[in-house]
Amino acid sequence: MPDAQIKYAHSEGPTFVAYTPDGRYLLTAGLNNLLRKFTHGSSDEPDNIDQTHGSNTGISATNENFYISCEDGIVESYSIRTNEMDKLVTRFSLPARDVAVTPDGHWVAACGDDINVKVVDTHDTSKHMILRHHSKPIKHLTFDPIGSLLTCSSVDGVIYIYSLTTESPDLLHKVVGVISEIDVDSEISTRAVWHPDGRAFVVGQNNMDIAVVSTQDWGIKKVFTGGHSNDISALAWSKNGGFLASGDTKGNVTIWESKNQNPIVKYRFDGAITSISWHPTENTISFGTNQGTVNMQPEAVPADHEKGLKLPLQPAPGFLPAGADFVRIEKRTEAKDNRGKNERRGSVDDILGALDDDEEDDWLEDDDGAGYGEKNKNGKRIAETRSLGMPSLKRHAYGSWEPDIHEPMQPGSTPWRGDRRYLFLSLIGFAWTVDQKTHNTVTVEFYDQEQYRNFHFTDPLLYDKAVLNENGSLFASPPGRGNPALLFYREHETWGVRHDWKTRLPDGEEVVSIALSSSYVVACTANGYVRIYSLYGVPIKVYRQKHTPVVSCTSWRDYVMILGNGPVAANGRTQLTYSIENVRRGEIIQNNDVVALPENASIKNIFFSDDGNPMVYASTGVLLVLQHWRTPGQAQWVPILDTNHLDRRVGGRKEESYWPVAVSQDKFCCIILKGGEKYPYFPRPLLSEFEFRVPVSNPPDEDASKNDTMSKLEESFVRESILVSLTEDLVEHTRDADNERREVARRNISIDKILLQMLALECKEEEKRSKCLEIVGLMRQPRTLDMAMKVAEKYERHQLVQKIEEMRNQMEED
Repeated sequence: MPDAQIKYAHSEGPTFVAYTPDGRYLLTAGLNNLLRKFTHGSSDEPDNIDQTHGSNTGISATNENFYISCEDGIVESYSIRTNEMDKLVTRFSLPARDVAVTPDGHWVAACGDDINVKVVDTHDTSKHMILRHHSKPIKHLTFDPIGSLLTCSSVDGVIYIYSLTTESPDLLHKVVGVISEIDVDSEISTRAVWHPDGRAFVVGQNNMDIAVVSTQDWGIKKVFTGGHSNDISALAWSKNGGFLASGDTKGNVTIWESKNQNPIVKYRFDGAITSISWHPTENTISFGTNQGTVNMQPEAVPADHEKGLKLPLQPAPGFLPAGADFVRIEKRTEAKDNRGKNERRGSVDDILGALDDDEEDDWLEDDDGAGYGEKNKNGKRIAETRSLGMPSLKRHAYGSWEPDIHEPMQPGSTPWRGDRRYLFLSLIGFAWTVDQKTHNTVTVEFYDQEQYRNFHFTDPLLYDKAVLNENGSLFASPPGRGNPALLFYREHETWGVRHDWKTRLPDGEEVVSIALSSSYVVACTANGYVRIYSLYGVPIKVYRQKHTPVVSCTSWRDYVMILGNGPVAANGRTQLTYSIENVRRGEIIQNNDVVALPENASIKNIFFSDDGNPMVYASTGVLLVLQHWRTPGQAQWVPILDTNHLDRRVGGRKEESYWPVAVSQDKFCCIILKGGEKYPYFPRPLLSEFEFRVPVSNPPDEDASKNDTMSKLEESFVRESILVSLTEDLVEHTRDADNERREVARRNISIDKILLQMLALECKEEEKRSKCLEIVGLMRQPRTLDMAMKVAEKYERHQLVQKIEEMRNQMEED
C-alpha cells in the first residue's frame, strides 16, 4: 500500500479539504491567508489563491465555485476557473464556523457564533432564509444528497433538521441525546454526515462510536463501534456509500465497510484529523490535520475490498436496497418506499422471510465474487437462478456491455427539487405538485383566468405526469399503494358544467409519457404499449411501439408522435427514433425515422407548434422543426434557432440557458435559466420569446457592413423559405382556411423582396454576374422579375437584363 503524500499546505492549525464533485481539483483552506487548489493526479505545485481574512473554519465546493467561512464572520465564494474571489455571500458579526453548499449549487448555508443560520441564494445573495429555532450557536452544517434537508449540529448537543422546500423553512425534528455538548472551537466533530442514499446520516458520539441515525424515525439504526479510542473529529462517506472514513483527535483514521460496520484498514497521521474528503471516482482519500498539512492517501481501500468502490449506490447501514427507484433519491415519497417494501415481502423465500429484514443477508458472504448474495428483480438469489440459465448480475455489472439509451421524459415537466416539481409548463398554464409526505397536492393555474378557472386538489395517488391544453387537463399516476397506474382526464371548468373520467391500466403497467390533443388522449407505457383514448374515455386503439423503450410522446389534432430507442449507433448510444400517425385515418405518416441529434445529445422537450409542426429542442440549445413531415419518406429535421448564437450571448455577454416551453407565432417561447440552473423553479419565472434565426453563418457584427447585410439577408431567405414550405404543407394536407392561403402568398412576397435586396447588393460587384443570375432564378413571381430587371438596369448590367427577360418569358409560358 503506497505511503500517504504529505502536503504542507497551510500554517499550523485546522485544515479543511474538499474535492470538487468531478474530482478534478482538491481545494484546501487553513489559518493563513492562502487558499490552495491542487490538480488531482498532477505533480505540479498547487495554485495559490490570495485571501485577506485567513483563520478559515470551513470549505464546501461545486465544480464551478467553492465557499469559505472565516473567523472574522465572512463567507465568500471563489471561482475555480479564475482562482479569484467571486462574491461576498454573507457576513456575521461574530465568527463564522461552517459553510455548506447544496449539490446543485443553488443555496449556501452558513453558521456561526451569531446563533442564527443563514441560507443564501448563490445567484442572488439578496435572497436568503434565516433559521432561528435554536438557542445556541451551530458548529456544523450539512445538506442531504438532494439539498432539501439541512442538518445543524448545535454546541448544546442537539441536531436540528430543517426542510428548505418552502419560503419559510420548517423545523422537521430535533435529535437529542445522540451527540455531546462541545465548545465552538473544539476539534471534536458532531457533524451529521449524510449517506449518499439520503435515508440516514452518521455522527460521532462521546463514547468514540459512530451512530447511524435514520430519517424514518430519527432514531439510531446502527452503530460503528470499536474503531477509535479518541474523540471523533471527522467523517466522510465514499461516493457510493459503501465505505465510511473516520478520523479522531489523535490522528487515527479508520476505513469501515458500510454494510456490516466492520473496520477494514487503519492509518495513523500526525495531528488531529480535522476534515476528510473522498475522491469521487478513484480510490484516494485526502485528510486535513491541525498541523496545517494535507495528507493524500492513494489506494486507501485495500485491494481485497476495492471492488466495493465500483458498485452502484449502496444502501445506508441497516437498510435494504429500495428497488428500481433507489438511485433516484429525489423521488423519496412514502408511496414508493411502501411499494418497495411490499414487493420485497412478496418475493423473499419462506426461509429468508423468517429472518430480520436488517440482517437477512448477513449469514451469506460473497467470498469468491460470484454474486451469491445478490438478488435479481424477483427476489431470487443469483446462485439459485444460474441453474436456469439466467445471467449473473455480478458479471453484468462488471464485464458485460449495455447500450446507452435515451431516458424517458415527459414534455414540459421538471424533476423534483425539494418537495415540489412542475408537472407541466405551457402557454396555456402550468401545473405543479407538492410532496406532503402522506400525499401530494396538485395546483393548476392558467394565464387567461377570465376564460379558465384555476383548481387545486389533494392527490393521494401521487400523479407524476400532466398535460394541459385548451380543452382539458390530463394526469397520470404510477402504480403503488396497491393501485394500478391511472389516467385522469378533466375538462376545464369554464364557469359551468365540466366532464371528467378515469381509467386504470392493467396491473404491472407504468406510464412513461402522456399527450393530449384536441381529439385524443395518448399514454405510452413501460411495456412498450401505446394506448389511445377519445376525450370522453373511449379506448380507440392499443398497439406496441416497434422501438422500445419508449422515450416520449406528443400530439396535435389527429396526429400523434412517439419517440423511442432505435438501433445502436457507432458510439454505443441508441438512435432516437420517431413515428407520426394520423389516428383518425389510421395512417402512419413517418415510421421509425431517426431524430437528427448530434452525438451524445438528448432532447429537452418535444411539442407541436401552434400551427402543427413537430418541434424538438435538443440539449445542445438548438431548436429543430420537422419539415415535409406529412409526406412519407420526405421528412427532415431543420435547425430553426440556435440559442448559442443569440445576440445576448455573443461574446459571452450572458451565461444562461433556456428551458423550452412552446413555439407560437414563429417565436420560441422559453424560460431563461441563469448561471448553472438546469430547470425552472419557484416562484414561477416569466416567459421570454426569441425570433427564429437559422444558423446559416456566424451572427453578424453590429457594424452593418456589406458582408453583414448580405449575411442577414441570406439568413432571412433561408428562414422564410422554411416557413413558407411548412405553411404550404399545411394548406395542401388540411382543410385550409383563407388566412393560411394568404400567409403563403405573404411569405412568397417576403422572399422575393429579400432576393431583390440581395440582387441589388451583388449587382454592385462586376464579378458577381453568375451569382446575380442565380438569385434571380430563385424568385417566385413574374412581377418580381420585372423589378429585378430595373435593378439590373440601374447598375448597367445589360447582359443580366437580357437573361432576366428570357426567364420572365419562360415563366409566363409555363
